[in-house]
Amino acid sequence: MPMQLQSNQVKDWLLPGSHHDPRLLHVGATDQIFVCPPELGQGYRQEISLREDLTLLIIDYTFDQTILTDTVGAGDRIEFEFHLAGIHAGYSLCIPCFKLRQFGVRFPKKKIFKVEVFFKGPTLVAYAQSFIERLSPEARTAAERILQAVYSHQGGGSNFTTATMLNQIFGRPAMRPSQTTKHSSVKTTVKAAVQNTEQARASRLGASRLGASKLGPSIEQVLSEALHAESFALNYATYMPITVGMRQVIDQILSCPYQGPNRLTYLKQKSLTLIDLRLNALLTNPNQDYETACIHQAAALLREQMLTPPSLASLARQVGTNRLKLNQGFRALYGTTPFGYLRSHRLVQAKRLLMTSDLSIDQVSHAVGYTSRSRFATAFRQRMGLNPKTFQLHVWQNN
Repeated sequence: MPMQLQSNQVKDWLLPGSHHDPRLLHVGATDQIFVCPPELGQGYRQEISLREDLTLLIIDYTFDQTILTDTVGAGDRIEFEFHLAGIHAGYSLCIPCFKLRQFGVRFPKKKIFKVEVFFKGPTLVAYAQSFIERLSPEARTAAERILQAVYSHQGGGSNFTTATMLNQIFGRPAMRPSQTTKHSSVKTTVKAAVQNTEQARASRLGASRLGASKLGPSIEQVLSEALHAESFALNYATYMPITVGMRQVIDQILSCPYQGPNRLTYLKQKSLTLIDLRLNALLTNPNQDYETACIHQAAALLREQMLTPPSLASLARQVGTNRLKLNQGFRALYGTTPFGYLRSHRLVQAKRLLMTSDLSIDQVSHAVGYTSRSRFATAFRQRMGLNPKTFQLHVWQNN
């Protein structure tokens, strides 16, 4: 049975670590070290503050069992992730951390090793704008529409610019308990009043054991069905391979030879260089190349024809390419096959329906194109770590 963790932030279920931990590749006096509790697995999270608005993270976990996380986004940052091991190994992601509920799954015996750089404050707005401006026209429109939805959810007005929305979304102070509503509250699950080590550990780990509070709305509940589909496409549009240049800078970060102030200066320079490479890769990404345009068109067709998708040969003909180039293109752009992409889209839509509707499992299964409930349940469990009914009950009980 998977262990379920529910908390305000991921760090809530980690334990304080030591600066003398031999697993750390390098360490400074101001670094914050957190470690995995032994009952979950092993590994560490190292946070290196480079300046007030810039933080570098090195994360290395391996869990011993399936872990289901139910947390709330920090709401004050944009993260650039570079995955070196795990299901996203070799790829980079850009993640806006909205202050919304997030469900995740961590699978056992699967090493997670990644470097993250995140920005806060005015610098966040500048880098987020720079990132959005470098997207393709279609992806940029989707990003702005999603920002508008989150901005409206937070009470934003009708007159806005991208900078206004970013400042509102990521610059808001945390809401006081007296200001919370049914759809915007973030209630603490970690009990401050616990008296001993075992209780403290249970508090970090035990959403279900200690009756954790509700965590407010998720992105699935904030976005409309159409916008949620656009967010899926946008996630893949910003999912990019780590280039040789990026990997060289990551290796330099991991093998930093300096100590003290020189270390922080070096890591700050390398972190900013890494983000510049990531942003510039968006500009050099051949989005207007004919073959790449074919792949984007094929992906759109798979999303639109989710219920009755074409065969691979038919899909290739419809977009003017062949099966080999179609498979190669999907691997290069999305890290999966065309029907791996379709499967992911179906399951993401199924997750949203389970969270936002009263449909039965059979109805959800058919709504996303599965003709067999058992196949749907198997696919969903592989992705989310829970069968659909258990997931649905978990969401309903904590809304």
